[in-house]
Amino acid sequence: MADKPTTVTVQIFGQTYTVKAGADSRYVEDLAAYVDAQMREVSQAAGAVDSVRIAVLAALNIADERFRLQSAVDQGGKEARERAARLARELSTVLGE
Repeated sequence: MADKPTTVTVQIFGQTYTVKAGADSRYVEDLAAYVDAQMREVSQAAGAVDSVRIAVLAALNIADERFRLQSAVDQGGKEARERAARLARELSTVLGE
């Protein structure tokens, strides 16, 4: 049986939002806390007062972080495939195949 969604109230940059969450409401709270922290960081760095501008800049920072992490994962996967192929060749040589 599927877990029933719950409603979570979170604070992001001084605003209250009610969000439907899956079984793990803590996950949504953690996401909201992360977005709040990003917006506060942008606000301090940029000195901007327009919350929409701050939200867009924070979204760009979060997207940049996501793309960099994805690139690192992709690179790690490529390196793992190359290493596995190299080890397979070496094993083949040792086994005389």
